[in-house]
Amino acid sequence: MSTTEIAGWDPDFTERWVGAVEPVARRWFRYEVRGLEAFPATGGALLVANHSGGMLTPDVLIFAAAFYGAFGYDRPLYTLGHDGLFPGPVADWLARLGVIHASTENATNALRSGGVVLVFPGGIYDAYRPTLAENVIDFNGRTGYVRCAIDAGAPIVPAVSIGGQESQLFLTRGTWLARRLGLSRFRSDILPVTLGFPFGLSAIVPFNLPLPTKIVTQVLHPIDVAARFGCDPDVSEVDAEIRSRMQTALDQLARQRRFPILG
Repeated sequence: MSTTEIAGWDPDFTERWVGAVEPVARRWFRYEVRGLEAFPATGGALLVANHSGGMLTPDVLIFAAAFYGAFGYDRPLYTLGHDGLFPGPVADWLARLGVIHASTENATNALRSGGVVLVFPGGIYDAYRPTLAENVIDFNGRTGYVRCAIDAGAPIVPAVSIGGQESQLFLTRGTWLARRLGLSRFRSDILPVTLGFPFGLSAIVPFNLPLPTKIVTQVLHPIDVAARFGCDPDVSEVDAEIRSRMQTALDQLARQRRFPILG
């Protein structure tokens, strides 16, 4: 299954898709991706990022456009996605874009193949963090990404993004409501409530459209886990270091931001 998913990436299809939607994203979000000059020039790398913007998060598109602009379409970028993203016929074109099921096996195989893997450890828990806590790195205790990097012998490249949590007003993750409704049986521990345009108050659906908030992404220097933490690293120690570096970088971006949405 994993090998088939990785092999599904279609560089021509990806180039056409990015070429079609990138101009819209650039005008709408006025995005900037900084620090790609420090990204490993070749080989596998695990890009670890915070997740923003709720269900209609622009994170992947923005980074993909910048990544392929810098490295071309001979180097695959894989994105780990939740199982809920792969219903019916959508799965085919997601695979062609390099979106693969989030699993340790998939991530490790992709890294060993020389691909770059984009992972959001916090998942939808992170993407629906309240706007008042938008500048907080919170992976909800998930550390599996560290083991993937160790097993594949790939560097970890942290990245942080700001602005996406201003695309609408994220009021609450709704963890209490999800527990009361027993949503854990559907592999969900949140039922977020947001306020946005055009539907106003929303509990996931209907989907409010993202406001034209300025989004800035900062890519940090790669971390060679073995060189930094030794041959038998403590996963929790590595995770704490990654999150600390990301929090510091996100705090710096927050200090540079003058106004919500406008940037």
